[in-house]
Amino acid sequence: MTGLSDRRIDLQFDDNRLVAVLYGQHDSHLARIESQLGVSLISRGNRLTIAGPADSADAARSALEALWERLKRGMEVGPGEVDAALRMAVSSPDEARRGAALATINRPDFNVKTRRRSITPRSPAQAAYLQALLDDELVFGLGPAGTGKTYLAVAQAVAMLTAGRVERIVLSRPAVEAGEKLGYLPGDLREKVDPYLRPLYDALHDMLPADQVARRLGTGDIEVAPLAFMRGRTLANAFVILDEAQNTTPMQMKMFLTRLGEGGRMAVTGDLTQIDLPPGQRSGLHDALEIVGGIPGIGVVTFSDADVVRHPLVGRIVRAYDQRDRARACQHPNTNSNPIPKPSPQPVNS
Repeated sequence: MTGLSDRRIDLQFDDNRLVAVLYGQHDSHLARIESQLGVSLISRGNRLTIAGPADSADAARSALEALWERLKRGMEVGPGEVDAALRMAVSSPDEARRGAALATINRPDFNVKTRRRSITPRSPAQAAYLQALLDDELVFGLGPAGTGKTYLAVAQAVAMLTAGRVERIVLSRPAVEAGEKLGYLPGDLREKVDPYLRPLYDALHDMLPADQVARRLGTGDIEVAPLAFMRGRTLANAFVILDEAQNTTPMQMKMFLTRLGEGGRMAVTGDLTQIDLPPGQRSGLHDALEIVGGIPGIGVVTFSDADVVRHPLVGRIVRAYDQRDRARACQHPNTNSNPIPKPSPQPVNS
């Protein structure tokens, strides 16, 4: 028996071949939607009935319609795309905004195509981030682990490299926390810094075949450059990514930002809750946001725990730490030399 606030929605799809993909193997996608939205989905061939609380039923319908449109365009739909559609559907309070948000998962320019896969934004903040990476020559991506800020930047860099829009990719990261004391480590420069750049390598290998990564590293199309060795360079026609930027000093950050050359792009990613600098040392990332954050041509996108797209536990872990840190801040105000910008809604242009 349904309550007065419940809603029943009937959908019909016109391609039985695509219906099987929409529903998922053994209806796994439908089960995912039921679990996350608290609705009931009953399928009879190409007919589907949604029943449940009105808001949840509307969100389920919007998500399913967006996924159906995606399939009709020849794009893949898997568990990640289902989660993305659900996240977009529940993020907007009204139908018009929900439709605009969901449209981003089907935008060709938001589906970053690499040689191994196509990468789609999985939250409104990710969509805003991809828009910024398309529009702006310098983009700051801020937020906790698992929000895709570095992964999407690498994806966009690979897409631009393979399309010939940039000539090379340069990956940089403060090594050994902020001190970059590399001299005592064994091996050549690459062997010294590789362990600290491993997350960037992992992203590259997720987007390019291993032999392509190795070849491009050998030719210099893809370069690893620890921040300590960036001084004096001008990076023209390159997509440059600085990861873990919260562990730079203000001087290091200024040095890095002024490396941008003609035809170049930069993405600076970091988490201001994970600063490893010595106590009292100001983060170069926070310093840069205050100084250049409002300059035209510079994009700033802030992610929150709601944008975490790793294992669901990661989002809950991030929230638990945030709650603890907020409680400590209330008990001991004015002790943080690097206040954290609050996440703010980001516009999404469909």
